Amino acid sequence: MSTDAAAATPAPVPATAVPLPESLAGTTVLIAGGSSGIGLAAGTLLRRVGARVVLIGRDPDRLASAAERVREAGPAGEDDAVLGVAGDAGDERTLTDAFDAAGRVDHVYVTAGGHAAPGPLGELSDEGIRGAVAGGVGRTFAVARAAAKRLPAGGSLTLSSGVLVARPVPGLSVTLATGGAGEALTRALAVELAPARQRVNAVRYGAIDTPLMRSLPGLQTDEAVAAAGASVPLGRYGTPEEAAAAALLLMANPYITGQIITVDGGHVLS
Repeated sequence: MSTDAAAATPAPVPATAVPLPESLAGTTVLIAGGSSGIGLAAGTLLRRVGARVVLIGRDPDRLASAAERVREAGPAGEDDAVLGVAGDAGDERTLTDAFDAAGRVDHVYVTAGGHAAPGPLGELSDEGIRGAVAGGVGRTFAVARAAAKRLPAGGSLTLSSGVLVARPVPGLSVTLATGGAGEALTRALAVELAPARQRVNAVRYGAIDTPLMRSLPGLQTDEAVAAAGASVPLGRYGTPEEAAAAALLLMANPYITGQIITVDGGHVLS
């Protein structure tokens, strides 16, 4: 459908009267970065409400394990409702393979992180800065471009950001700049893709108890995570399911676009 033709047609109204996550039943959702953490939690929640799920992940073994967990969350006998595509979500060939394997894709969710470049600005190398920008902003642009070509009217793209974009700390200037670029891209694409009736939103996450978080120094045990989370206004870090549920809300509600919602237990307020 051309952009001009789509613009002449209002955004589709959902068949269900209430646009809750259950309305995602029968849709297909592609998750870039779906083999662990928030992406895996999103896949599991989506299968529970009857959506088809396509996971993209770099590690084939971890991806296969994640796909099996997502299958187990849905009805028995629907193994073909979950697909795994191994590769970098920022690679055009990987994205083409994923969209082709899925057939129709209704929603795309990006949780794949970029390459962090921690350290004071004066100590960062040109190579480190370029790698972080290419790995973060470049991957997001690649997925967004593929989604814009393949999503139908009423489809959505949901990006990810972090609460430190709004509450920065020293030593993360490049990492936070790439996150901020994703938020700016969310608003820009929401306007650009609106004539095609495609929606773009983002979730700004606080500290979420994922395997990636537990790989950080001093956060390997339940006790350490609980102690660190006590400083958050709600007294703990979030769960992957709590984080992922926000993305399902944005997919399910066809009248939300250009928004960045925060899921952080009140961290940004403290």
